[in-house]
Amino acid sequence: MILERAMNDDFLSNTYLVGEAGGPGFFVDAGGPVAPLLAKAKEHAIDVTHVLLTHHHWDHVSQLAEILEVFPGAAVLIHPLERPLVADEFAGHVTGTMEAGEEIAIGDLTVKTLHTPGHTLGMLSLLVDGNVFTGDTLFKNSVGGVRAPGHTTFADIKHSIMDVLLTLPPETVLRPGHTDPSTVADELETNSFVRIWRGVDPEGDAQCTALDEPATLVHLGDDYDGGHKAWVRWPDGSDDIVPGSKIVQG
Repeated sequence: MILERAMNDDFLSNTYLVGEAGGPGFFVDAGGPVAPLLAKAKEHAIDVTHVLLTHHHWDHVSQLAEILEVFPGAAVLIHPLERPLVADEFAGHVTGTMEAGEEIAIGDLTVKTLHTPGHTLGMLSLLVDGNVFTGDTLFKNSVGGVRAPGHTTFADIKHSIMDVLLTLPPETVLRPGHTDPSTVADELETNSFVRIWRGVDPEGDAQCTALDEPATLVHLGDDYDGGHKAWVRWPDGSDDIVPGSKIVQG
């Protein structure tokens, strides 16, 4: 299996090319830059038959047209709950949907779709040959937020991470929608959010202001861009994950 990655310098979002030399292949997301991946597809004679979208956000779909210029027959698939949310300028490129739990055969590779809501309602992670493309659900030493357009809840993203992604075999390679890869074993051991969810490390109880509202700062952890993500608890007892930049401590 050939697996190549390109990362957008502005958004740090990843686009992946996966396939077999001289055979079919697919893209995971299309946030660009896709030019180097199209060059790799040509180098390895990969016929791209699919573009599989983890979710609808702009930084994951913005270069769909460039892929389809080279591979006009490629099927562009997304979860049915995400399809209505794709921006109008890209919506016409989406050709169909893929359900959670579906298995998509692309040459000798089988892609299994895992429903991992939280960051968005229809977020799909894609499992293939010991790799799982996690979209914006789980990053190296960080987790997805639940304040982006189309988000669901803290409970959803915790379930998606702890009960879906991190129950995969420990050697499974996590390939997130932003920045660097990791493994299930590494995230179970080192991800600061996961360590608290596992009961290894304690919750914090410092008072803060989050999104201009009083809250308890349960945890301030790393984010993929060098900043922070904050797990906060509101006065009604509900939990949330918000950008660290929206937190004022004290």
